[in-house]
Amino acid sequence: MDYFKTNQQAWEEAFANRRAGWGDDLVQRLTTERLPYLNSQLRQALPALELDGKVIAQFCCNNGREILSAMQLGAAAGVGFDIAENMIKSAREAAQKAGLPCRFEACNILTIGSKYTAAFDLVFFTIGAITWFQDLQALFAVAARCLKAGGTLLINDFHPFVNMLPLPGEAAFDSAFPDRVAYSYFRTEPWLETNGADYMTAHINSHTFTSFSHTMGGIVNAVIAAGLRIVSLDEYAVDIGMTDAYDGKGFPLSYTLLAAKPTD
Repeated sequence: MDYFKTNQQAWEEAFANRRAGWGDDLVQRLTTERLPYLNSQLRQALPALELDGKVIAQFCCNNGREILSAMQLGAAAGVGFDIAENMIKSAREAAQKAGLPCRFEACNILTIGSKYTAAFDLVFFTIGAITWFQDLQALFAVAARCLKAGGTLLINDFHPFVNMLPLPGEAAFDSAFPDRVAYSYFRTEPWLETNGADYMTAHINSHTFTSFSHTMGGIVNAVIAAGLRIVSLDEYAVDIGMTDAYDGKGFPLSYTLLAAKPTD
């Protein structure tokens, strides 16, 4: 399935039709606020990595808001990668205006070139990023190649358990029974949507978003297969961007995984 091209088209269409004002305050917030686009989990995890003077990268960086926020932690340089060319153009403009030493490249993450081999002290993914890849072993192999020896992979995402839960507005959601799961944890067929970027736009796409579910075991095993060592895995009962309908119900809703590239 060649879903990368259609996903690129879908993201570029969604960004071109974003809500009026969406992202327009990016530079203003970066220059007046501390870590403005990082959630509470990232605000805890990233400073602990002591990024001062280091080189960092975000895979699937959207319009750059998260890596540009992370640059405030003293990184010497950063690179954001995303498949959508118009998002990358917007991110470049924001970095220049905010005076942050961060570059951006438009590409399929799986095709990141050899010039970035062993280039980064940190590679990180945020919410929803890994769902755009069917083969996690291939994805994390690229991340591992791009890390320096001793470098860190960080994933902060919604928990795979969330894939079992219907979101408000979906046909399977029943407000009378909000704790009822609706989908298989082991789903293998892709999710196909035309409104996969509803956080930025109400536009219904003419191009389809294709994404994939992954189990926690699948994620952990793919990280290990890439030659990385799991350092920690923290799970939370708090949603970080999907819906607050399940907060406080005892479900695992988000997680942060840290893995290290061996030094020998």
